[in-house]
Amino acid sequence: MSTFLKKQSTALTEYDEQLIRRLIENVIIYEDKFTVEFKSGLTVDVEE
Repeated sequence: MSTFLKKQSTALTEYDEQLIRRLIENVIIYEDKFTVEFKSGLTVDVEE
């Protein structure tokens, strides 16, 4: 995942629906955090 992101030619400055749909499998929202599950299998917890 990080290799793919590093190869992107420009920084993201606005929301890109197609890119999001290609990268993210699922987002789970909890009371105090949310978890982003990427299609690569990587998961990231984002705390408040």
